[in-house]
Amino acid sequence: MAVLVTGGAGYIGSHMVLALLDAGEDVVVLDDLSTGFKRAVDPKAQLIVGDVSDEEIVKRLVIEYKIDAVIHFAARIVVPDSVADPLGYYLANTVKTRSLLAAITVAGVKRFVFSSTAAVYGMPEENPVGEEAKLAPISPYGTSKLMSEWMLRDASVAHGLAYVTLRYFNVAGADPLRRAGQSTAGATHLIKVACETALAKRKRMEVFGNDYPTPDGTCIRDYIHVTDLASAHLDALKHLRAGGRNLTLNCGYGRGYSVLEVIDTVKRISGKDFPVTISLRRPGDPAAIIARADKIRTELGWQPRFDDLSKIISHALAWEHTLESVRTAAE
Repeated sequence: MAVLVTGGAGYIGSHMVLALLDAGEDVVVLDDLSTGFKRAVDPKAQLIVGDVSDEEIVKRLVIEYKIDAVIHFAARIVVPDSVADPLGYYLANTVKTRSLLAAITVAGVKRFVFSSTAAVYGMPEENPVGEEAKLAPISPYGTSKLMSEWMLRDASVAHGLAYVTLRYFNVAGADPLRRAGQSTAGATHLIKVACETALAKRKRMEVFGNDYPTPDGTCIRDYIHVTDLASAHLDALKHLRAGGRNLTLNCGYGRGYSVLEVIDTVKRISGKDFPVTISLRRPGDPAAIIARADKIRTELGWQPRFDDLSKIISHALAWEHTLESVRTAAE
């Protein structure tokens, strides 16, 4: 039996592949490499280059590799881009997920772990926000993921597909052993951008809005280490294999940091000062969103190991040095 990881050549997906392999699983990756990297996929996994919406490829992989579970990461994820290109996001995140679900239900897969997002909450009425809070996304990205959650719920009723939906808060950091990390050129993740600026890979960085109703005027987010997030997926898979019930769970630590707090921490850990400019707010950004994170611990027994902003940033900085070494060697 094997696990199919869609989008396994991407940032979070590549960490999931490592976690599965470390746990002794057989892993098949399906990725079109539109944003992911072939080099990011551990060679012990089987990489198939293709689109998750290609139902014939998916059905073939399920049969050929005896897939018993799917972990679905493949998606477009940049909130401002979704505002500019909503139809592209509904295609990539909703329509293609529908095709994936159609293929795996026909092929007989009964376990599914879905990569969702805290963006389904929109601007929460209170923080920390729990899983039962009102769902009111304010971006096409959040709406595209919520629509996929609904499809998954309904497919479960109709086809007996057991699932765990994980709503990510802000994912950051890198594999502590430097085997994987965020490699996307022009990435928009705050910690990635700040680390690149600290290492002079960017001339300066922008803060999008300093007039939010927060203590320092900048947005507050709950940052979760990517390795802890991967371990949550492993726990979700174990839960489903044990016959556990369908679950929808937040993935965060339950505490928030402002944009300026993150930047100051990057400056402190890197020992580098760098220019920061204040720009206008970006569309689709809530002022603050922090996870109520007790349910995932209770339901899955999840025990994060890297619940520390300084550690997250240290691992992200170490990965940037690794990328620089790889780039230098290639030249």
